[in-house]
Amino acid sequence: MSSRPRVPGALVALVALFTAGYLAPYLLPTVVGRLSAGLGLSPAQAGLVGSVLLLGSSSAGFTLAARGDRIAPRRAARAGLLAMAVGYGSAAATGLVPLVVAGAVLGGLGSGTATAVAAAGIAGQRDPHRAATLGLLTVSATAGALYLTLPHLAGGHAPPLLAIACAAVLVWPLTSRLPGATRARGGRAERRTVPTGPLPYRRAGVVLAGGILCWSLAQNALWGVSGRIGLTQAGLSEVTVGAVFAAALGAGLAGVTAAGALGSRLGRAVPIGVGTVLIAGCVLLSSAAGDLASFATGEILWNAVYPVVLSYLLGLAASLDPRGRWAVLVGSASSLGVACGPVTGSLLSEGAGYPGMGMVLCALLLLVAAPMTAVARHASGRPLVPGSIHRRGGAPAAVLAGTAAATPPTVPQMGAPEARLAPIPLPAAPGRRRLTKATFRLARPSDRG
Repeated sequence: MSSRPRVPGALVALVALFTAGYLAPYLLPTVVGRLSAGLGLSPAQAGLVGSVLLLGSSSAGFTLAARGDRIAPRRAARAGLLAMAVGYGSAAATGLVPLVVAGAVLGGLGSGTATAVAAAGIAGQRDPHRAATLGLLTVSATAGALYLTLPHLAGGHAPPLLAIACAAVLVWPLTSRLPGATRARGGRAERRTVPTGPLPYRRAGVVLAGGILCWSLAQNALWGVSGRIGLTQAGLSEVTVGAVFAAALGAGLAGVTAAGALGSRLGRAVPIGVGTVLIAGCVLLSSAAGDLASFATGEILWNAVYPVVLSYLLGLAASLDPRGRWAVLVGSASSLGVACGPVTGSLLSEGAGYPGMGMVLCALLLLVAAPMTAVARHASGRPLVPGSIHRRGGAPAAVLAGTAAATPPTVPQMGAPEARLAPIPLPAAPGRRRLTKATFRLARPSDRG
């Protein structure tokens, strides 16, 4: 898929696609809780179903990362949305556990496909951090509204799954703004050309992918059991827990808005490192909550910081490769961590209790904070935008100004690696004296005719 859509209004479609793809992880607590209550599953079994759902999402992301250049964004987005609508809709329509699991897996594949297309497109934007921030802002607002609405609907496992399926249906018309497989040039259809080249920043990208896998696992291990912490350990009702989650996601909106306004003034290392440490403290507070005050404080502070750090991580991944390959790979690694989170949280909470689980997750977050901060500090790609000049050749993964529609194929396209200039020695012409510094001396008055 192309690293930068050139269709007007494509950013709107990318943000909507990002929202639909990320909605399942954001609704994970209520999905797992409804599966447990509505189907009679144990907490570990319900967490396993949630993990299988998200594992399908990460699998789709890794597949598209390997074949993304050969798949049109519009076609892939529509296939993902169709899989979401059919998968989540069928899982909501039946009470048979095997069919629910099969539908959840199909829906997870669709969510991962939609997220991968959106991540690759966002990576090609001129400011990927702000584009990712807008996507997180939208999905946080949507999930917050659903957390206020779902507790007032019928019980059972169907409402949250139907909400995700409906989101896919609503986003479908916007996919017409994404680029297709071909474009017209000279009266005939021609394949879109994409810049080729090796994957840059390989070591940094691998470290970032491994770090965000553990980072996401720790986040969603707690997020997957947060509903049960509020209901059982803190003694709250489902309506109260839903209100706390909505307020937490509202705080996330404020945090993402602040991150968008702040931009790159602090760089990426400080928000990622300091933010992860703050999240570790919030995990401890939430896991040990015994009343409304401590539960609400931990959840709200945690959700205010979490999307801020995630937006900088996504922006960092996008900066490593303007074609979007690292953005898709890192996003898929994050989805893999998200997939392992619910079952990890369920097993840890059953074995060590909620406070013991919080201590383990806090230690894991502190361990991964250092390598991710190091990647942000030393290996962050630097975009070269029109009007900027780098005296020493610029960043190897610089973004060059130019579009495929306005420039011939010989001109570097947006997202192409910046070419390094090499000096070319010019031999002296035959019969002419070689020019040296001594040749260029000022004529003295006595030398004049």
